[in-house]
Amino acid sequence: MSDEISAAQAKDENYGWRVTFAGMGINLALGVLYTWSVISKGMPESWKWSEASKSWPYSIACLMFSIIMVPAGRMQDKIRPRVVASIGGILVGIGLIFASMTTSPLGYIIGFGILGGMGIGFGYASATPPAVKWFPAARTGLIAGIVVSGFGLASVYAAPLTSWFISTWSIKTAVMTLGIAFLVVVVLLAQLLKVPPRGYVPPGQKKTKTSDTLNRKEDFTAGEMLGTAQFYMLWFMYACGAGAGLMVIGKLAAIAKIQAGINLGFILVAVLAVGNGAGRIIAGLLSDKIGRKTTMFVCFVMQAILVFLLSQTVENNVLAKVPILALVSALIGANYGANLSLFPSVTKDYYGLKNFGLNYGLVFTAWGVGGFTLALLAGKLYDKYHTFNFAYYGACVLLILAAAMVFFVKAPQHKLEAATA
Repeated sequence: MSDEISAAQAKDENYGWRVTFAGMGINLALGVLYTWSVISKGMPESWKWSEASKSWPYSIACLMFSIIMVPAGRMQDKIRPRVVASIGGILVGIGLIFASMTTSPLGYIIGFGILGGMGIGFGYASATPPAVKWFPAARTGLIAGIVVSGFGLASVYAAPLTSWFISTWSIKTAVMTLGIAFLVVVVLLAQLLKVPPRGYVPPGQKKTKTSDTLNRKEDFTAGEMLGTAQFYMLWFMYACGAGAGLMVIGKLAAIAKIQAGINLGFILVAVLAVGNGAGRIIAGLLSDKIGRKTTMFVCFVMQAILVFLLSQTVENNVLAKVPILALVSALIGANYGANLSLFPSVTKDYYGLKNFGLNYGLVFTAWGVGGFTLALLAGKLYDKYHTFNFAYYGACVLLILAAAMVFFVKAPQHKLEAATA
């Protein structure tokens, strides 16, 4: 009998890993979002796009991504995640194909921004929840980190590949090719996504029956979560951490060229992507060991220092050397990526698994608002003052505020008696 149980547990864990890596693969495709700095830099001067115009499709994509995470999270909680992820793949593909047929900011806003952003939201919302449900709570950070690492690592291949497509063919052909390829890949991998059967207990899951766990409500509905102060504190912290990172990611190729005089921006984007992907796994694993809050604090403070260093980068100074700028880019990517594994993990810790898709979708709106606001603001400030420094300094202030707020966040103490009263 024990041999049969062990075999069943091994089978369950193996399927859990299959779902985990399928989710990672989906995110590897959906990470096309992070190629925007290469796409925008490759636009011909004849298109006559201002720096602010180049911010709009990316900013709208970030905003749509986060908004769609709410209904998409709800849908994957209620219906099969493979269906929702397939919808995402189709929308991303159609959006990029549409964008490839136009040269106007409006066309790219509709194709890359609205359709692409919606598709990314549907796919991303369906990748993490089914994976973490196969594993015990002690591995939440690691599993979430592995799944979302695909999104960060995407630029490792997508940025240089897109750059090669643009230089070899044209920007239109490059964007269309990405649309067709990612549509096929996401839809195929989506078929592997599956949640555990009802009543499933992950192998190694510890069951405790202390008075606190008996009384404390473990699964919050969206309405109950919105009634806690912790939600708004986490939302603000997420917006600051994600917004600062997305601001740099969306402008990195331009930053390298304008500030440092480097024309190899796609290499920096790829290096940042390595840090982005690795940071998600490392932060997830580290937070399982030392706690989510401690890991958050370290990441926020480090990111503030790194963004300030970026503001001091000018052509011919030591920070403008390719190896140094590459290291700073990788570390900025790592600290940004940490947010994408820490916040889904803390959402599960604080509000439970039952409504995790919808609850994290609501928390994730902070990512979109932060990215939309700071990325767009960076473009507008540059057009007005011809420097990104004002955007850097503002991001540093927000990161320090987020680090300070870590000390005031604690798990909600919503009791079962209060919920049933």
